[in-house]
Amino acid sequence: MIASYRQRFNQEFSEEKYRAFLADCNREAGYEIEFRIAETPVFISQTFAQKVFDASHQILSVITSEEYYRQSAHAVPPEFRVSGEPRHPSTIALDFAICSDAQGELIPQLIELQSFPSLFCYQHWLAGLYRRHFYVPNELHHLFGGLEHESYLKLLRRWIIADEDPNTVVLLEIEPEKQKTRVDFELTKKYLGIEYICISEVLREGDKLYYIKQGKKIPIRRLYNRVIFDELQRRTDLTLQFHLTEEVDVQWVSHPNWFFRISKYSLPFLNGTYVPQSVFVSDLEHIPNDLHEYVLKPLFSFSGSGVVFDVTREHLSAVIDPSNYVLQRKVNYAPFLQTPVGGVKAELRMLYLWLPDWPEPRLVTNLMRLSRGKMIGVDYNRNMTWVGGSIGFFESA
Repeated sequence: MIASYRQRFNQEFSEEKYRAFLADCNREAGYEIEFRIAETPVFISQTFAQKVFDASHQILSVITSEEYYRQSAHAVPPEFRVSGEPRHPSTIALDFAICSDAQGELIPQLIELQSFPSLFCYQHWLAGLYRRHFYVPNELHHLFGGLEHESYLKLLRRWIIADEDPNTVVLLEIEPEKQKTRVDFELTKKYLGIEYICISEVLREGDKLYYIKQGKKIPIRRLYNRVIFDELQRRTDLTLQFHLTEEVDVQWVSHPNWFFRISKYSLPFLNGTYVPQSVFVSDLEHIPNDLHEYVLKPLFSFSGSGVVFDVTREHLSAVIDPSNYVLQRKVNYAPFLQTPVGGVKAELRMLYLWLPDWPEPRLVTNLMRLSRGKMIGVDYNRNMTWVGGSIGFFESA
């Protein structure tokens, strides 16, 4: 978006630099990262950044309100409800497609939102590697609110560990060593000194949880939860001593109920310039004539699972529980990012934290995904270059 920076980056780019960059990523991660890392970050202008900030403010004002808290009470399925829910979430992620308006100006469009921990350690580490290997102007930043390396990690420690012994805090996943996001788990362990474990390794004694570390039974005081309910449901092969919905003496980061409260469920409650029209299928008064211009989304799937992009009347007729599906108007991604292989599209995720003593959530960092295919995601970008995970470097106000 900042033409002079993009031009210089492209001029100085080489495949040799990119291979060295990937080699460093894999070496520092300690294994070969499975997902594709893009050749470039994105340089985001102050003008576009302000639109994103305005959009985010409008959305957050709704989903953090008392009215929405009441409205979302039914978002949590009874079979997945966990006790001890705090009044507000501890993290929020807003996903924007980068589009163009009728005048050809770039504009953010909300695609999804979630209250679930994202790649907080990985994104910060990735930004440093881009700076090490490529041209990234010093005046641009990937962290917000005046945060720098040490203050950012200090904030993550406060959020995830709080006042507990790091040994009593664990990152909880399903077979974390097999997850594509394992690199974030490794970096969380490196930066914060906490272990990542599979939910099948949690021991339960009454309302107390434990795990084994170096042959010793260690109490768990805080769970940095990265377990997705729908994935856990599918894993009937796992033997568990602890189920997420059981009432235990533990603190959650972030609490599982908020995974449902702030999610695709939130979309129909939002409107405005930056939010595509969305409606629960159960609330449809009539089927749109331009149904092909909508996307059908199951409420509580993750990573695009179950999403239908080319919707037909037959798809709607096949929906068993219309209250658990949203119909969202499609947006047209703009191939704004100029690269040696042509224009590239992108999504921008704004990552917020909300600590207990803060009056509102605070923006801390960001994540980007680049695409040359029909949609964002691996299935639409196979065997392509200049696509994959990335990060935005923002121009200061």
